[in-house]
Amino acid sequence: MKTQQPVISEDDEHRVLKFVPRTSATAPHPPASEAADDLSRYEKAPDEPDDFRHRMMANAVAFTLTAALIGIGIWLAVSIADLRKTQDCVLIGRRDCARISVPQS
Repeated sequence: MKTQQPVISEDDEHRVLKFVPRTSATAPHPPASEAADDLSRYEKAPDEPDDFRHRMMANAVAFTLTAALIGIGIWLAVSIADLRKTQDCVLIGRRDCARISVPQS
């Protein structure tokens, strides 16, 4: 494997740094006990009451956001399909492609 030597220039603005690849022996791995300790902070005590109101509010917000995203997606799909239908009509040479809304009398 070829190694690159750093290029020394007069100004310090441009500099080539030597790349030292990592090996599996030098890669940092946390011990298994530290990983288990990190998850213990999310556990709650058995005698601690459940915050039902907060959980239901979070669920309501998540449901509302999901419903809004689904509604916007459906509206966008219908708009694109309508635009495509009108564009196809114009491209085949028809002149009566635009919708004309007639007021009710």
